Amino acid sequence: MKNIQEITKNKSKGSLSMVTCYDYSFAKIIAKTEIDMVLVGDSAAMVMHGYKNTIPATIEMMRVHVNAVSNGLEGKFLIADMPFLEHRKSKKKTMDSVDLLMKAGANAIKIEGGSKHTKTIQYIVDSGVPVMGHLGLTPQSVHSLGGWKLQGRTNEKAKQILDDAHKVQQAGAFSLVLEMIPASLSTQITKELNIPTIGIGAGPETSGQVLVLQDILGMNNNFNPTFLRKYMDSFSLIKNCLNQFNQDVKKGDFPNEKESF
Repeated sequence: MKNIQEITKNKSKGSLSMVTCYDYSFAKIIAKTEIDMVLVGDSAAMVMHGYKNTIPATIEMMRVHVNAVSNGLEGKFLIADMPFLEHRKSKKKTMDSVDLLMKAGANAIKIEGGSKHTKTIQYIVDSGVPVMGHLGLTPQSVHSLGGWKLQGRTNEKAKQILDDAHKVQQAGAFSLVLEMIPASLSTQITKELNIPTIGIGAGPETSGQVLVLQDILGMNNNFNPTFLRKYMDSFSLIKNCLNQFNQDVKKGDFPNEKESF
């Protein structure tokens, strides 16, 4: 996927794939795959910096990661997360942050939250910047949500998410991430909206799916949520490679004659 027009046309079930990326090396690999979209998520704060949640992510942290990914990524649509509270400050502060992320190489930005953020979404879209919405479990609101819990369990909560989805679409968002909500709710939202939905822990009926790259690769053997499918055990692979290198060094097998000048 190279542009927003191609993305917005993909409304059917499972037609879009998206992964996170935070660095140049992985971006170069993703560029050679069939993955449609790449998200430089504020999950970088957790995956790359070791924080317990996404709140410590700053605009400068995001700018650095977006720039690194952009430098290695060709032919993919690149979305950047607006970090915690960055779109709740003044209009000038918000647009300054959007400006930084776009000039770092993003093609669009992602904003968490519903009806309370629609004016901001509309203003950014009217300024010529594509915006992806994000509803359900919004990690930046983890404290007010009471933790990493399934959202939209009750009829009242489900209706609020559905209403927010319509309002985010009306504000001009080109797509919508749905995180950790019942599959029946994400199915309803996907059917009612004109824009594509991207699910994570939201069932199989969304227009696409997103996962954290390091989770897909099995780099954290202690992280095993229900919604995650690990496609390899890179934790063990990398550990074994490093142990083999250590052994080769200690027994004098590395470097050998061919590896020496």
